[in-house]
Amino acid sequence: MTDITSPRSGLLASIQPYLERAPLAALFLGMSSGFPYAMIGATLITRLAQDGIDKKSVTTFALVFLAYNLKFLWAWVVEGVRLPVIGRLGQRVSWMLVAGVMVIAAVFNLALVDPAADIYATAVAAILVGVAGATYDIVIDAYRIEQLEPRQLGIGAGMSQYGWRIGSAAAGALALVVAARMGWEAAYMACAGFALPAMIVALVLGEPKRHREIAGRKSLASLGKAVVGPFVEFFQRSGALLVLLFILVHKIGDTLANLTLRLLFNDLGYTNDEIAIYDIGVGFWALLLGIFVGGILYTRLGLKRSVLFSLVLMGVSNFSFALLAAAGHSNIGMAGAIGFENFASGVGGVCVVAYFSALCDLRFTAAQYALISAAASVVGRVLTGTTAGAIIDAMGYVNFYLLTTALALPGIILFWLMMRAGLIDASIGTAGTEPSTETA
Repeated sequence: MTDITSPRSGLLASIQPYLERAPLAALFLGMSSGFPYAMIGATLITRLAQDGIDKKSVTTFALVFLAYNLKFLWAWVVEGVRLPVIGRLGQRVSWMLVAGVMVIAAVFNLALVDPAADIYATAVAAILVGVAGATYDIVIDAYRIEQLEPRQLGIGAGMSQYGWRIGSAAAGALALVVAARMGWEAAYMACAGFALPAMIVALVLGEPKRHREIAGRKSLASLGKAVVGPFVEFFQRSGALLVLLFILVHKIGDTLANLTLRLLFNDLGYTNDEIAIYDIGVGFWALLLGIFVGGILYTRLGLKRSVLFSLVLMGVSNFSFALLAAAGHSNIGMAGAIGFENFASGVGGVCVVAYFSALCDLRFTAAQYALISAAASVVGRVLTGTTAGAIIDAMGYVNFYLLTTALALPGIILFWLMMRAGLIDASIGTAGTEPSTETA
């Protein structure tokens, strides 16, 4: 009898941590975090390409994502400024509601511009979505990390990635379907509702238990501590500069590849329905599988070895797009390339995000994670916005994606060297070690 029931008991035990309150909250937080990215990413690129905007101008819109890379500049506001009236709900809850409303308003604004008539107004509207979405990200990331216990960081990262993909994929698919029938204005407005899940989570759960208030927020001294404290604390750690260098370089190739995929699909002649089925549909399920596998690897291999494995996997996945570019329009080829890339991203999303979350000090969660997540893709986004279109024109898609594969090597080598030197363990902050004062 024991032999029969043990596998089921083992399966239930492995699923149970995902059903705890904090990881479930991370799922819904991720949904709201992911959809603004889709609105100014793949969805906007598709809209611009279909409106006949030239390739170099389209890739320049990748610079809109710099709002996410610069968010650490105003993260101190979210960390240290108490909002009037609504602030009585708590620092994290009040900013969650305000940032959510900002995102909804910015998406509506982007819905009402016409790229073919005024590309500059479109750029401004996209930047506003980027700034609002980045601000929402600051609050969402801080809320997620502070809601999770140290033991839940890996699971929470996985659930957040599930939510992020659900939000971005569902918003992207909804936008394509609605745009084909009712136009892009209605498509963007319909997607604005994806801002609501995070707001609802904050209202239901309240302030996270691990949130550490900066004492005396009303004084100028404490406000100054909110501005400089996160950076001073981080850079006092052993090997902090090498950790930051790893964060900067580890995702260059992956960012370059992903922000130009819609151009490849458009030039290969894929229709909106094919993109929705293969890029969004197949990619969605492949990422879910990758996140599940990532959770297993994180548990079995531990943080360091699981991160190293995921870095190698994500680098190799870019090679699949070189194969697709060489093959031409192939639904099977597109499904295979998208499936592999999303599976690798799912594995990496659990392991790498768990490490980045553990780097934070609970006194400065919002500002430090804003710095870490911003640095993680800034180089790739700058290269995409300034040179990707020209590189593709000069090299062709095949060589371009071979280049993105090679660009994964510096991050892999640097992380391996950091492991050997013991800098990974030395870099962990209180978010990775300190439990809440109450049972989660």
